[in-house]
Order: sequence, then C-alpha cells, then structure tokens
Amino acid sequence: MSKGTIFVRERRKVQEGEKKPRFAVVGVAGMDLKLHAKHIRRMELEQMAKILDAQVVYLEAGNDEDEIDED
Repeated sequence: MSKGTIFVRERRKVQEGEKKPRFAVVGVAGMDLKLHAKHIRRMELEQMAKILDAQVVYLEAGNDEDEIDED
C-alpha cells in the first residue's frame, strides 16, 4: 500500500481542556478512506495513520479576519 496523507485542522470553537474532539479532517490523499464522523481526536487520527501507513498533516488555521485575494 502506498503511503497516504490525512490533512486535518484544529476546530475553532473548542477550548483547551474541553472533552470534545478537537480536529476536523479536511482531506485525504493517496488512499481510499471514508470517515463517518465530523470531528476526531488526535489519538484516533494517529491510530488510523499507523494502521493505514499514512502521515497526518496538521494545517495551520487562519483567523476569521484573514481575507483570500482571488484576483
């Protein structure tokens, strides 16, 4: 199996110490993976990546004020 990549970002409305899943999967490359949860915990991500021989890429979240110039 070729090495895949799972792209995730940290959720914005989860505060430190909350007992809610902290990450949202943004995309998957190089493998066939279906997720049935909107949010996931870091430990769950790492377990999936280990079993699938994939790497997890944590994307940097921007601020709400950041604007994307589409020109």
